[in-house]
Parts: sequence; structure tokens; C-alpha cells
Amino acid sequence: MTIRILVPVKRVVDPNVRVRLSAAGAIDTAGLKMSLNPFDECALEKALQLKEAGVAAHVTVLTCGLPTHQDVLRTALAMGADDAVLIDTGAATATLDSLAVARLIAAHMRDADYGLVLCGKQAIDGDIGGVAAMLAALLGWPQALNASALDAVEGGWRVSCGDDAGTSTWQLDGPAVISADLRLAEPRRVTLPSIVKAKQKPLAVLEAGVTGTSLDAQSSVIALNDPPVREAGVKVDGVGALLDALAAQRVFETAGA
Repeated sequence: MTIRILVPVKRVVDPNVRVRLSAAGAIDTAGLKMSLNPFDECALEKALQLKEAGVAAHVTVLTCGLPTHQDVLRTALAMGADDAVLIDTGAATATLDSLAVARLIAAHMRDADYGLVLCGKQAIDGDIGGVAAMLAALLGWPQALNASALDAVEGGWRVSCGDDAGTSTWQLDGPAVISADLRLAEPRRVTLPSIVKAKQKPLAVLEAGVTGTSLDAQSSVIALNDPPVREAGVKVDGVGALLDALAAQRVFETAGA
């Protein structure tokens, strides 16, 4: 099995940076370090491993956004991706939601022969995690979400997926959409020589308008607020005092125990 893999990625605020709300009630990204979404990094690393194992012949990364978002594509190319695609969404970028992104990716895939879409299970800014499932529905492909292990099998994929209820193993036949958990793969380090080589790799910029895809948002953010300040903790003298403190807070009742 030698296929092409598509890895959709997103440009987000670096996970080590603390974000703050502006006076307008929006996240102010001015001057903040931006980076490749960590879940997407894991997905890309797994795609590269599949290529190195001879399962895949080509790995393409894709993002939707502004021309400035090419920086994360260059990072992905430096990691080892073969080429990159930026779908320029212009003024609609600020309100772009999961469904619009899934539609844009599906439109791009009409003109390319991919055998696997491997993406992060969610972006660390919105934490919605809807693109993979929506894309699978648009394509009519099988899906596996929150994958912690992935192996190629005859004619398809064996995927281990975890959630709060435990871990399940699925076999997907044919082309599929799989979203990666952080446990799927440990991203490799980007070296200076690979950054230089990445500048020579193809990076195509496509206008979103030519896809005929509607970018009208189907969801919107009503408000953003800083989390409440945590109250100081309480020290107790022993197990009995701890149980009394929990009972006073009615923890077991509110938890349904």
C-alpha cells in the first residue's frame, strides 16, 4: 500500500504563551509567538513515520487562513512533509468555523488522490475538535477519532482510540479520516538544515473563492471571559477532617455519587 496522506494543520498561539483578553473582550495575539497546533504536530509525525515505513509515498500539509500562516507550513515542511497548500480565506479567516474548514479541505481533495487524512483531534485555541468528523461525513469516508495508535493493515487501518470510557480498537477499510491524540507520536525536532531545505519545497497558495465553498460561519463566539480567580485551599488535619470538609461542600451529591 503506497498512498498520499493529507495532514490539515492550524496556526495557533504557542502553548507555552499565556494569552490575555483585550479591552474588547477578544484574545489579543499581537506580539505573541504563534506555532503549529501540538495535536497536528503529532498527526504529521505519524504521517511521516508511515512514509518512512513505505506505507505512504507522499505527505501534504494544508492550512486555511492568511498568507502570514505560511510559517506553520514551513515548519511542517522542515519536519519532512513533501509539499504544502495554503487556502487563503482572506477576511473570512476571523470567523472561520469547523464546518467551513472541513468544506474547504473536501473541496481541495476533489482534485487530489489521497488515501488518508490524518489531523489533530482538536486545536488548542477553540478546543472544538469537529473538523475530522465533519470532513469524514462530507467525504463519506470511515473515521476514527482520538487515535493513540495507528497501523496499516491489508486494505485499511487498525486504530486504537481512547476516551473517558476506555480504549477501543477499530479497523477501517479503504481511505479514512483519523484524528490524532498526543499519544499517537512524539514530534521530531526541526534542525537548521531541514529549515533551509524546506524553503525549496513547493508551497501552493489557493484562493478560497475558486473552490465555490461557502465560508459563512454556522457558529459564533458569544463572549470570552477570564476564568474566576481560584480560592485559597484549605488544610485539614486528617482523613476524618477531609471527609467532613467534602461533606460540607456536598461534593458527593453534586457528583452524583
